[in-house]
Amino acid sequence: MAGIMSYFGGRRDTKQAARDAIVGLRQQLQMIEKKEEHLQKKIDEELKKAKANAVSNKAVATQALRRKKASESEMDRLAGQRLQLELQINTLESANLNAETMAAMKKASDVLASIHGNMTMDKVDSTMSKITEQREIATEIAEALSYPTGTEADEDDLKAELAELEQETLDERLAGAEHVPLHIPAGARRVEERRKTPQINFTFNQLTSYAAAVVVEDDEEAQLRELQAALAM
Repeated sequence: MAGIMSYFGGRRDTKQAARDAIVGLRQQLQMIEKKEEHLQKKIDEELKKAKANAVSNKAVATQALRRKKASESEMDRLAGQRLQLELQINTLESANLNAETMAAMKKASDVLASIHGNMTMDKVDSTMSKITEQREIATEIAEALSYPTGTEADEDDLKAELAELEQETLDERLAGAEHVPLHIPAGARRVEERRKTPQINFTFNQLTSYAAAVVVEDDEEAQLRELQAALAM
């Protein structure tokens, strides 16, 4: 525990040191910028003085140009220093960001390691196999509990009872058939007579021939009766 606290404490000190360094560099950068503004004013003043004395007093003009040139040289040195400070600030910020990223990643890795613990793929496979086995056992137990006991005996009893009901139904139908009433309704008789009467279907030509044969037969009978009457006289 002390090691962990010292570890995180060290991380906080490093982080604070980086922040302090960045703050110090930015303060130095502000000082350089102010110095550059002051030098730029001096350069402008010396240039203005040189222009004013360029004709009337060359010595004064020359001295003004020398001071201007010295200020410009100082400006160049300050520009170099400002560039170095900016680069160092960028480097520190990048390094601080990298350190924060690494700390976050390490913390996440430690948490994952604590979660997984001694977990391995073999243990995971073994656990899943046990879970599957227990599920199968639970399914078998549920099926056994839901299956009714004495099923075969119950089925035999049901078949015997069904056979008895069928026999009783047939007996009742036979008993009812023996007491059928003799009176048949007129409508039923007509239907029955129509069913029993043979249905004869003739074509038109057949009917015509049949009618002609009947007429001939009637004429022959009439002639025979007239002959019998004449002989009797």
